Amino acid sequence: MKTLGIILAGGKSSRLYPSTLGVTKQLLPIYDKPLIYYPLATLMLAGIKDILIITSPSESDIFKRLLLNNDLGINLHFATQKEPKGIAEAISIANFTYGYNIKSFDRTCLILGDNFFYGSGLTGELRNAINSDQAVLFGIKVKDPHRFGVMELGENNIIKSLEEKPKEPKSNIAATGIYFYPPKVYEYINEVVPSPRGELEITDLNKIFLRNKELSAIVLRRGMTWFDTGTFDSMLEASHFVQTLQKQQDVLIGSPHEVAFNNGWIDVQTLAKFASMCNNDYGNYLKELVSESEQR
Repeated sequence: MKTLGIILAGGKSSRLYPSTLGVTKQLLPIYDKPLIYYPLATLMLAGIKDILIITSPSESDIFKRLLLNNDLGINLHFATQKEPKGIAEAISIANFTYGYNIKSFDRTCLILGDNFFYGSGLTGELRNAINSDQAVLFGIKVKDPHRFGVMELGENNIIKSLEEKPKEPKSNIAATGIYFYPPKVYEYINEVVPSPRGELEITDLNKIFLRNKELSAIVLRRGMTWFDTGTFDSMLEASHFVQTLQKQQDVLIGSPHEVAFNNGWIDVQTLAKFASMCNNDYGNYLKELVSESEQR
């Protein structure tokens, strides 16, 4: 299926002041790579090549310099969110950006720019969500569900209810920051009205699918990891997680260059060119991929 990927990387990141007074959190590092790499790699793992990155107007050029200076074999587009008016506004921005061509996409996947996922079997679950005819949310078991949006599940993981930060959660399954939608999302977004805080809430959009019995969940299995890196502590935890696994298992986590190469979207010469720019462990890992490829 032809799928549009959207990364919402706007906002003021005010919870991370003063670190984000000069630059948004999606450009800050999670261990050895910018945060934006992680959701980008997730979309690429799903096989998505058409990707729209939504930023604040003041930082659009920075994202372009970061991402357009290396070939990843994908079609990148950029749009801006003038003010943080809600996650669901990303759907309206995508509709406006692509215009009539939005109808050429069979699915849309929206991921928040501060979320990343890791775990064995993740690629398969992402592609299952793409092949579904329903709107699909990813859930994960958490210890403190009252801090999150919570989903109550019925048979076959059909979602029965959604609640934002409930005092008495009906389950311990939190909704993560990745959403898969059928084309009718561009119709349903017109039914969403701004909340009292003036935002188009993603929960309100999802509840339209819920009301129409078109909303299901994929619950991430044990061993899979999700990070919402919106606080200092969560950014540090994510960095330690990436550092530990990369050092102990000799892998790269959240590398769009490795994903592009493994997907066959870039050739060995393109990978080698970028690897030569990085005189560090990231570059050395990519150079090993180049060497292994040349020896086959």
